[in-house]
Amino acid sequence: MYKIRLLILLLISTLTLSCTTSTKNNSKFSVSYIGGGYDGLLLKNYLIGYLSSIGSYDERSIYTINANISHSSNVFITNIDNTSDREKVNTTLQASLSNKVLECVVFNENYSTSQFYIYAPSDKFLSNQAAFTKITKDNTEALVKIFINKLRRSKLKCNDS
Repeated sequence: MYKIRLLILLLISTLTLSCTTSTKNNSKFSVSYIGGGYDGLLLKNYLIGYLSSIGSYDERSIYTINANISHSSNVFITNIDNTSDREKVNTTLQASLSNKVLECVVFNENYSTSQFYIYAPSDKFLSNQAAFTKITKDNTEALVKIFINKLRRSKLKCNDS
């Protein structure tokens, strides 16, 4: 009796799964040269790592990811007593996907995020430099995740503009 129920449930689940469609595209992507020194290298490594982990990286793909990342920072005061200066780190990712065969841009987006840390009032403190480096690394990783998730769910058609 239990075997029959299990077989019926297996049949129903198989039919249900075979009738569903996925909105994810199964395209493979390559990553072009990204300048910018350490930040560009970090961005390229994150892109290749995340694409490889989902099985979407291929160096010979017709789709090429072009990206640029920039970081900026500014100091702001959070209270009246001026006791707590903070530095806000803004990270902007400009990413586009181009089709090498049709020579057109398929996907083009800008992403940005920001974080802050409590700023020590001297440039000689290593904690300021370490915090800035960690925040830029975390922001880069977060923006790459957002970009890849959006890229996987987009339709890859040439833009008219």
